[in-house]
Amino acid sequence: MTSDLVPELSRRARAEAHRHSSRCPCGASVTLADRPDATVVRHAGTVAKAHAPGTDRAELALRLTTAAGLPGILLPPLTRAPVTLHDRLVTYWPYGVPVDPDTPEAAPWEAAATLLARLHRSPAPPGLPLMRGPAKAARAVARLLAAAPGDPAARPVLRAWAGLPAWARGEQPMPDSRTLCHGDLHLGQLVRHPAPEGPWLLIDVDDLGTGVPAWDLARPAAWFACGLLPPDEWTRFLDAYRACAGPAVPADGDPWPALDVPARALAVQAAALAVARATTAQRPLDEVEQAVVDACDRMSRAPAGSPDGPPT
Repeated sequence: MTSDLVPELSRRARAEAHRHSSRCPCGASVTLADRPDATVVRHAGTVAKAHAPGTDRAELALRLTTAAGLPGILLPPLTRAPVTLHDRLVTYWPYGVPVDPDTPEAAPWEAAATLLARLHRSPAPPGLPLMRGPAKAARAVARLLAAAPGDPAARPVLRAWAGLPAWARGEQPMPDSRTLCHGDLHLGQLVRHPAPEGPWLLIDVDDLGTGVPAWDLARPAAWFACGLLPPDEWTRFLDAYRACAGPAVPADGDPWPALDVPARALAVQAAALAVARATTAQRPLDEVEQAVVDACDRMSRAPAGSPDGPPT
């Protein structure tokens, strides 16, 4: 879609780029994302992001301050106070080079794991809200119920969701409310800065907060359990996290007792969104989408938290 925000956001990005650099190469602004939950525009070395409608200003400001205080882990914002544009909060960031989706063999799994471990070992600032992982999973299931309540593919997803503990469904407090977490870790959340060869840093503070650190390992864990992430890549990720003394899993031995529930929740989230999107587009599930739905079917046959290894 072409958002009404894009032209004005582009102008804002250009003005911010000129404010931070007297040598802006200019050229056209580029729309990096235009979704209901985020519109992102780049002008030269500056990125302007319009956050989701209804984003809490005070919570976002705390997340920006946290990012600014962890410059070797999180990409620091250019400004710490969000501004308003058409009832949307806007923040400004330096541009970083993202992971190349066309070269999966070069995915920076070790860097991602190391950054997560360092984040998890950093003290959480007072007042930082809870990370929003469980809430996002619950929204995905709500979207499934609205879009495809009677779809046969929805049934195993909803069974797997019902088998999760209440905290993982966002219905009760998380068992850990002190550890600093990213909340939505995937490879799209890493960039090199300064571009193009700087170190990898984590981006996107929208879900940043305190909570269960295993949630940040849950997406690659779920992909591994579903057969979508090769075992050697999962091992690289897990070993790097442990080498940096990440607290989400034991230093050795079986990591799955800590990962089982969050990995199940992320598999359900992915499957719920897949079925909802396919139903809305009136198309069949593709191979990857079917894989996560099948994983939910297998998960629903074994209780969450069982000691028998991966949920699928």
